[in-house]
Parts: sequence; structure tokens; C-alpha cells
Amino acid sequence: MSAAQNESRKRGKKRYAGGHHGKRWKGSRELEVGMEGILITCNMNERKCTAEAFNLLNEYADNLYGAEKLQDNTGSSSDEDAEEEDVDVALKKEVAQLQASGKKQERRFQALDSGANNVIFIKTQNLESDKLVHHILSDLHTTKKKKSRVILRMLPVTGTCKAFQDDMVKYLTTYLEPWFKTPNCATYQIAFKARNSSHNKRDEIIKSIAGLVGKLNPKNKVDLTNPELTVIVEVIKAVCCISVVKDYTLYRKYNVQEVVKEDAPKPDVTTDKTDADKPEQTETETEKQKPKGEAGETNQEGKKGAEENDENVSQDNEETVKGQGDGD
Repeated sequence: MSAAQNESRKRGKKRYAGGHHGKRWKGSRELEVGMEGILITCNMNERKCTAEAFNLLNEYADNLYGAEKLQDNTGSSSDEDAEEEDVDVALKKEVAQLQASGKKQERRFQALDSGANNVIFIKTQNLESDKLVHHILSDLHTTKKKKSRVILRMLPVTGTCKAFQDDMVKYLTTYLEPWFKTPNCATYQIAFKARNSSHNKRDEIIKSIAGLVGKLNPKNKVDLTNPELTVIVEVIKAVCCISVVKDYTLYRKYNVQEVVKEDAPKPDVTTDKTDADKPEQTETETEKQKPKGEAGETNQEGKKGAEENDENVSQDNEETVKGQGDGD
């Protein structure tokens, strides 16, 4: 094999390896049962969406929980303390520090492969994702300040289970108790979506969950217009992500792009309808609604016309009588 062919072969291997490595930028870990976090949808740009998500989440998490504290894996003991300690104890301590420094430290937010296109999953540690997302949307709704370009929806995930109907019903039986079990009750709706999963039928899943909520408390009622709570069920491959959120309608289905838009003023339908339903006024009703001054002038004109008619009749009578007298 010539040197030119060998060099060309090496370049081909590099291109192939580089392309394969580029597809794995998210990391090898994927969304799994037992995780909690936030599902974030975007429009074609997952890498930029992940960067925006980290910035947005860290900004509001610092306000709610304070700045993230990272463990210091470097040894802080002084030489004097080391001399005082027993040799065996010092060796064990040093080995433990080396092992801790070799482990990958768990951060507050970690981006994982969700298993679906245009969807990223941010795994959370030591915080409540539903409260954090609600806090973000509440601030955006109040300030109307746009803080992202590619992020569309932010859906908290406070529970996960296998994406089979029996497993979902079994898991939800206990999961939904804090919101719907007697004496708690609320109006609710169910928002279901499945991605890369064809074995779950939407209507069957919603019907089974609604029946479960009804068993927890018969006072729980479905409200598709303005419910107090929304049960979010997002299925991705073999994982079912679940959460119960409030203000789902107010915050535009937790869409960060829509929630910052100004609310359009509603047309006054009542006024328009009342004007349209009014019957046309007759001449008599129009005259009745005229001001007193106009009505008085009309009456005076009528009287004046009557008096002029009487005078004309009197003159005609006099001329008639006079003519008869002359004829006689």
C-alpha cells in the first residue's frame, strides 16, 4: 500500500470517529425510571436549549435555594496534623480523598438523553422541580421579560415509572394521594403525550387515570377549561414521567415563549349583542324620547297651526254670510 493511500485511509478513520463522537455530546446516560427532573422541549437546537436551560435554572435556583455548594475534594489538613496522626489513619484518609476526587461529583442539574428528538431531560438533585418551574413561570408571567430563544415548554418530573398501563396505574395509586385523596379534592385535567411509544393508547390511559382519581375522592371533578390541578403524563420510550402542577392554563401549558406575551383584550360581546338586539324605534317612540324643549316647541307649533286654521274658517264663514246678505 502506498503512503498516499495509507494517509487517505487514516483521514477517513478520523472523520468517522469524529462524527460518531459528535452524536454522543449528551453523554452515555439516559432518562431512567426512578429519576426526577425537568423535561424541556425545544425547536431543532438541543445543544443551545441545554445551555439556555442551565442558565435559566441556575438563575432561579440560586434565588430559591442559594448558590450551589460544591464539595472540596482536596485535602485541607496541615502537615502538623498529619504528623500527629497515626500513620495508618493518615494513609486511610489519603486513600479516601483520592477515591473521592476520582468520582464524578453529582451537580444540581445534569443534562441526560431523553430518548426523543427536540426534548432534553435535566436531572435535578436536592430540590423540588415542580416548585422551581412554577417559580420561573410565575416570574416570567409577571415581568413579561423574555429570557430564552429556543426553549418552548418546561415540564417538571416529580415521579417516573415503567410506561405500561398496569405499572402506571399501580404507581399513580400512591403518587396522586397528596392531591386527590379524601379529604383533599380539586378540579383537574389530564395532559397525556407519548413519544417513541406505540403500545399506549391515549384514551385508555386518560380513562384509567380519571377512574383512579375518582376512587380517591368522588368530589374530584374534571374541568377542561380552568382546572385547579393538571396531571401531566409524558411517555418517552419505556419511561413514564409524571407530575401534578397548578396554573397550567394560566401559564400557557408551561410554555415560556407564550407566557411572556401580553394578554389580548377580550371584546365586549355583551355590549355588541345588546345593540344588535335593540328594535328599531318608531316615530312615536322617537318623539317621546325628545327633550322637553323640543316637545314644547312641537306642541306650540301645533297649537299655532290650529289657531290659524280656525281664523281661516271664521273668515270663510263671514264671507259666506256676507255673500248671502248681498244676494238677498
